[in-house]
Amino acid sequence: MVRPRELPDRARVVIIGGGVGGTSIAHHLAQLGERDVVLLERDELTSGSTFHSAGLVGQLRSSVSLTRMMMDSVELYRTLDCGWVQCGGIRLACTPEREQEVLRQVAWAKTFGLPLELISAEQARELFPLMSADGVRCASYLPSDGYLDPSLLTSALAEGARAGGCRIFTHTRVTAIDVDRGPAQPRVRGVQTEWGPIEAEVVVDAGGMFAAELARMAGVRVPVVPFAHEYLVTQPFRERELGPDGQPLHLPTLRDPDLLIYFREEGGGLVMGGYERQSAPWALDEHLLDAIPQDFNGRLLEEDWPRFEEIAVNSRKRVPVMDEITVTRLINGPEAFTPDNEFCLGESEVRGFFVAAGFCAHGLAGAGGIGKVMAEWILDGEPSSDVWEMDIRRFGAHFRSPSYTLKRAREVYETYYDIRYPGHERHAGRPLRTSSAYPWHAEHDAAFGEKSGWERVNWYESNAAAGDESLRPRGWAGMHWSPAIGAEHRATRERAGLFDESSFAKLEVAGPGAAAFLQRLCDNDVARDVGAITYTQMLNRRGGIECDFTVTRVHEELFSIVTGTAFANHDLSWIRRHAPLDGSVRCTDVTARWACFALWGPRAREILAPLCDEPLEFPYMHMRELAVGDVPVRALRVTFVGELGWELYCPTEYGAGLWRTLWQAGREHGLTAGGYRAIDSLRLEKGYRVWAADITPDESPYEAGLGFCVRKGGGFIGANALGVGAEGERRAPPSRRLRCLVLEDPRSVALGNEPVRLDGEIVGRVTSGGYGYTVERSIAYAYMPAAVELDTAVEVDIFGRWVPASVTREPLFDPRGERVRS
Repeated sequence: MVRPRELPDRARVVIIGGGVGGTSIAHHLAQLGERDVVLLERDELTSGSTFHSAGLVGQLRSSVSLTRMMMDSVELYRTLDCGWVQCGGIRLACTPEREQEVLRQVAWAKTFGLPLELISAEQARELFPLMSADGVRCASYLPSDGYLDPSLLTSALAEGARAGGCRIFTHTRVTAIDVDRGPAQPRVRGVQTEWGPIEAEVVVDAGGMFAAELARMAGVRVPVVPFAHEYLVTQPFRERELGPDGQPLHLPTLRDPDLLIYFREEGGGLVMGGYERQSAPWALDEHLLDAIPQDFNGRLLEEDWPRFEEIAVNSRKRVPVMDEITVTRLINGPEAFTPDNEFCLGESEVRGFFVAAGFCAHGLAGAGGIGKVMAEWILDGEPSSDVWEMDIRRFGAHFRSPSYTLKRAREVYETYYDIRYPGHERHAGRPLRTSSAYPWHAEHDAAFGEKSGWERVNWYESNAAAGDESLRPRGWAGMHWSPAIGAEHRATRERAGLFDESSFAKLEVAGPGAAAFLQRLCDNDVARDVGAITYTQMLNRRGGIECDFTVTRVHEELFSIVTGTAFANHDLSWIRRHAPLDGSVRCTDVTARWACFALWGPRAREILAPLCDEPLEFPYMHMRELAVGDVPVRALRVTFVGELGWELYCPTEYGAGLWRTLWQAGREHGLTAGGYRAIDSLRLEKGYRVWAADITPDESPYEAGLGFCVRKGGGFIGANALGVGAEGERRAPPSRRLRCLVLEDPRSVALGNEPVRLDGEIVGRVTSGGYGYTVERSIAYAYMPAAVELDTAVEVDIFGRWVPASVTREPLFDPRGERVRS
């Protein structure tokens, strides 16, 4: 029987969960000097999902930020007594498409120092002699990959945490989380346990598969679903070769994503697992919420050989000896997966309540980096690098639905090893959020994409006949593509285009303190006259770009913010986090209240003016409220394509009528309905930036070419980091800048993350790219050393081929901005 624990009355930080995630956070907090930390574990350390991990540590992931997090983990594991074995890792390519993926990965790994090598099928077999090379086209090899013992790692991290002052209490179940729900933003106050309460400033939910249940105690939704994941362990069947030092040589880890399988050595045997096409969500109640048994600690699920059969059969194709081995055990354990297969990290809408969950069966590989990021976030109030792809704020309100969350999580599990081509669309749970013009789009042959639950028009296939099939880009860039994109692009430049932007997130900041508040958050001057529109950023304390949007002063005490579709929750959280507590400012997401249609192009005025109840005689970057036909409209003279035009906002119930009115009025003027893919090619020609690609929390406005937004005199968050203050600018010039590149081959299109080479040396990485149908060039943007001058010849690696390019003055189209002001 467990004896009662004598808990402290308070701690600055309470971590819930004694797996590899919770102990890593505690370890890194101790490393940063935070000694007032308590870690609580419901049973024994590692008794959740950690103890049954297969132990592989692979560093190459889908993004630069996530890969760097894995690299940080490996750096840490080399210093710990955790059974770390640096044996290297192989990833096979057995189809032409997978070969292209490997070439792309090898290229972008060069941009941040990951020593990923391209090897032949025979070289892969020499490194892993048990494998058959049949069907293998090539492979990648990462010498610094490896494996370790999950329990030893957790113990080592816990030991480091204790040495730094952290107090760890096992067999201590959290029964409630105390939250102060006063008039301002809710704030965590502590936890209740079976042995008594602990007051805390910060509570960290590192509960693994129990994370969603714990978060519900604080009124927070963590969208994770437990899935049963299986792998087997064989009995020893081979003699291990000895190296020059007399120690056994190690086999590298091996992944064959086309066969859905992975291997690592286990002494003289093997560990083998994979991601089957028929997944098994586990422990869900009738509402599809996780309902894990309270006594499920340190336990496994029953072996499920029928579900594992697909993986077992595939394993014999790649490693023939698997047909002869004896299985010691089939391990079947639950792992928590998120709806997009990335970690779920950061501070929630409850101040002080942090989450580190949803490790998606690769948490062991990332635990060291996760602990580092989370500890910095907790102590500094913001992460030290761009972690948007892992930020809990990326999950909007639609993920409060357990049904929707399960559909998305099931899809990502069952396609775990599938290639994610640019423009690839998920299918589960669609359609969910639709605009008022959605039926019209569907009737007119729209090819829909999805973002943040919204159905959005990528292009109209009915426009394809007016396009040019010969412009299809080579390789991946041409896979999810249509000639309609070019037709819609050119129609907008030459006549007019009509776009449904209702999915754009719309926020309101209101109240007597709104103007002063936004002046403190924004780097540009937003407290201008009523009707003025300002393009601005919000910066973090490092001077990095945390938000990027337009602000319209609608009334004296009402400001409207329009930001990207996926960024509503992120940007609103950032704003609310800094809001005063005296009630003088109200911050609201009003996306669903407003439809938005953009009418852009040289004939836009001819189309719109006859429909309005007053002349369109207001300047660029200003707003007026007027009537368009029968519909009350808020008209903003702004553009994201570099053409004359307006974004027209109306209450949602008027949306279908407004769209029909605009469409009918524009037919005689050659109006074409367009989608987001045309918008992207149009904005590339104008050099308009996209947050989370061209600009992130790691780049300053000066580096990004947005110094024109930075108001003199400072007074905003991040001003000190930029060297901007009341005494004038004292900043040093940036060491790097975002540059426009034009590739010599117009059909070689950069997709993002490609390395840029100058005189044989890697000097940058592409942030975004595409084809400009007006300038008839392949365009890419990349951060490069500031010393690189215009007209410098460089090269861009497009799937293993170095394509010549030139650093070019931007924007490529209408550099004087005459068309938007016409």
